[in-house]
Amino acid sequence: MTCAFPRDRLFLIAGPCVLEDDGLNLLVGERLARLAERVPGGIIFKASFDKANRSNPGAARGPGLDEGLEALARVKNATGLRVLTDVHEAAQCAPAAQVVDVLQIPAFLCRQTDLLIAAGATGKPVNVKKGQWMHPEGMSGAVAKVRSAHAKPGDIAVTERGSFFGYGDLVVDMRAFARMKSACDCPVIFDGTHSVQQPGKGQGGASGGVREHIPALVYASMAAGADGLFLETHPDPEHAPSDGSNMLPLESLERVIDRAVAHWEASRA
Repeated sequence: MTCAFPRDRLFLIAGPCVLEDDGLNLLVGERLARLAERVPGGIIFKASFDKANRSNPGAARGPGLDEGLEALARVKNATGLRVLTDVHEAAQCAPAAQVVDVLQIPAFLCRQTDLLIAAGATGKPVNVKKGQWMHPEGMSGAVAKVRSAHAKPGDIAVTERGSFFGYGDLVVDMRAFARMKSACDCPVIFDGTHSVQQPGKGQGGASGGVREHIPALVYASMAAGADGLFLETHPDPEHAPSDGSNMLPLESLERVIDRAVAHWEASRA
């Protein structure tokens, strides 16, 4: 398998927030597969089998580990795309690695030592999302934990997703990309969708979001030095079971990606 996180070509991690039925999963996957030839570093399909950190106890969480891995395998086989999913517990890493190509550590769990080591020990590429409370240099410890399990250096990436500001907004400091690259010595990805999340400001205490700001932040991150992009996308965000208010509509994805590639290439010319 080619490097999941190339430093010399823009790559994209994209997909719905959480796995839904095969119709939705494959619809998004097939659109991403058609777009892949326009993304120099390729596209990785992303969807979670479990959303273990929902705001409310009754919120939809997803199909669970076994059913979710089967659904991801069907997307992989149907589209030819590599697939990524979140892992929340050390025991999930090995079975997930039997199916997916990339493991992802959620932001709230980026300091969980056992989880980080278990993910690295699978030998799969690992993307660690920066906690919303952490400064960029603080992520070096998370990367060191993954590396301690002998993962290849090129198989680790970190993701910037904004920092908490006050009680309801995330703010992206564009200096973070250079700072994390220097501290962690690995590719840095920009999460353009969770960065516009407004935790606790949605209906019923769920997270809200301001998706209209996604394109501007994405383009700015390209100039600031991000190596890759992470974007959650859905054909009908208003009715998505999770994070709909901060998802990019699927119909807008191609336009945003084409411009992002142009900005990435211009900033490195």
